[in-house]
Amino acid sequence: MRKFDYSFLEISIPANIASLSAIIADLRAKGNFRKLQYADSYERLRKKAIVESVKSSNAIEGIVTTDDRIRDIVNGAIPVTHDEKEISGYKEALNLIHMNHDHMELNEDTINMLHRMMEAEVNPAEAGQYKSRDNMIMEYLPDGTRHIRFKPVSAKETPKAMEQLLLAYYDARQNSNIADLLLIPCFIVDFLCIHPYLDGNGRLSRLLTVLLLYMSGYDIGRYISIEGQINKYKESYYDALERSSAKWHENQNDYTPFMVYFMQILYRCYKELDESFMEITLKKAKKSKRVEAILLNAVVPVSKSEILDKVPDISVKTVELVLSNLLKENRIVKIGSYKDARYMKK
Repeated sequence: MRKFDYSFLEISIPANIASLSAIIADLRAKGNFRKLQYADSYERLRKKAIVESVKSSNAIEGIVTTDDRIRDIVNGAIPVTHDEKEISGYKEALNLIHMNHDHMELNEDTINMLHRMMEAEVNPAEAGQYKSRDNMIMEYLPDGTRHIRFKPVSAKETPKAMEQLLLAYYDARQNSNIADLLLIPCFIVDFLCIHPYLDGNGRLSRLLTVLLLYMSGYDIGRYISIEGQINKYKESYYDALERSSAKWHENQNDYTPFMVYFMQILYRCYKELDESFMEITLKKAKKSKRVEAILLNAVVPVSKSEILDKVPDISVKTVELVLSNLLKENRIVKIGSYKDARYMKK
């Protein structure tokens, strides 16, 4: 029987993961301050993110429809096809998390409820119920043959495994020396290795990721689609998950690959939040003011080329002039030199 124990997070965190965690915590603090100042812009981002999340999380599993239909379903349209019903179920579960996360606990009832919301319309007999028979995670090779990528916990052992997983999570959450942010990817790896349901485990793991981030004080999933970033780097997602689940049954797996992937995804989400915010707020500003705003509002350092990408209608000369003036006024700092130089507010 697999033993669940996250105490290693207290003592043996690789430096690159600890560094990313600190950077992300800083980005969250800066983003929270800006959110208070620009509520209207963040509301526009929220509406965009829910559509992208519903689309991307389902697309990862091959559940698709047109962009117009996804927007209609998010806005309350009645689903017609099997795929649309699955998409609608995900939308309902995600909306519940966004609206009620403050009153939700991570327990078996919550997890089963989210699964039931996803699957009730397409598979009512198994919705919200742990698997009744053993399942396998299959890989389909280009030549048409099948390969067993991972053999999850048996159906018989699943209820006990889920109980032990949640108890280990509660235990770690009570340990002030374990960072909540580092606990999330470890929990997700274990959840997917248990694979407690016959269908919907991947999509449910992404719902749980959003919920766990909320519970840890990170609301980035409300404004930027975490699922969209995972879909964008889907091959890296599966690779990191496979490496972190190797020797899982023997209690010898290494969570590090998936932890690194998770931190990189979060960083990309905050970077996208920064870029999307700029795109919304700078459309009507004067050219020099638009460049200035990018530099003074950026939550991550930006390079000259990244500034030019965001404002393709502005000349290199104008960007360089603004950079020079802000440096002289001591309002920004320069990090690095030459082509690798980046800038941010002092």
